[in-house]
Amino acid sequence: MKLDYCSIVENKKINEEIYEMTISYPDCEIKPGQFFMIKSLERSYLLPRPISVYDYDGKNIKFLCKIVGKGTELLGRLKINEKIQILGPLGNGFELNEINGKIALVAGGIGIAPLNYLVKKLKSKNIDSYLGFKDIVFCTETFKKCSKDLIITTENGSIGKKGYITDYAKWKAYDTIITCGPEVMMNKVIKKGKENHIKTYASLEKRMACGIGACLGCSVKTKDGIKRACKEGPIFLGEDLIIEEQTW
Repeated sequence: MKLDYCSIVENKKINEEIYEMTISYPDCEIKPGQFFMIKSLERSYLLPRPISVYDYDGKNIKFLCKIVGKGTELLGRLKINEKIQILGPLGNGFELNEINGKIALVAGGIGIAPLNYLVKKLKSKNIDSYLGFKDIVFCTETFKKCSKDLIITTENGSIGKKGYITDYAKWKAYDTIITCGPEVMMNKVIKKGKENHIKTYASLEKRMACGIGACLGCSVKTKDGIKRACKEGPIFLGEDLIIEEQTW
């Protein structure tokens, strides 16, 4: 982990909300599921934002940035050769040698970001991917290439199947389930994993102020007490998490 200032190589607009930002960051060891705290140098009083690694080739890191407020809006405006402040890599990340058997990746919206880097690293393993979107589908190319089967849903059925992605997963067919996305979606995936005795990993999306475990702003309820998503996570075993009862 280190604090650094990096140059923008590209900042490509994917749609009205999503940008694919590429920064120069050579020779770093980054696990899938790890993240960086990122901020623009403009309006430096704003807190950095936690953004998962979308891809890394040993020279450049790619991030998917969703515009949800001032900080991410500033990131979306950045031009080639401008600099940003980053801190990382942070979090525990996925342990690839522990992910075995037939695997289901279940992602919703911007939650595809850490799983994109993961599916590339898993390479020839037996993977089916389930990707759910509200109405606009984006960044599915790697999943098409690296998955044996790919299911896509939109809520209105404009692309792929209609409805929620959790309605289409063949839960009992898998030895391992990995999920990232909206909390309500992940809670359902975790519940299905517990019911079917399937090893389930959840990459939690939490608001973070520091990214290093100091502020306790990203607390997570587990069977072993309160954990920090930025330090002990963001990857947790589903069986260890205490989730609120929700319906979807």
